[in-house]
Amino acid sequence: MSDPFARATASAPPTLGEGCLRRFDPERMDETLGADFAAAAALWAEQATVAGDAGDHLSAHDVSEAALD
Repeated sequence: MSDPFARATASAPPTLGEGCLRRFDPERMDETLGADFAAAAALWAEQATVAGDAGDHLSAHDVSEAALD
């Protein structure tokens, strides 16, 4: 094995776009690439509930005009 990259076990996931618009291809991401998002929606809802209960958020009504200057 003269090529050091031939021994690599990890590879970049498939991407879409080029340059600044390059991003991971969500259609081809799966658990074999280490991307298992099955529980992501439930986690998001749980965290939003916890943040809302703790008052850990800002809305447009909570920000004074002085804070925007």
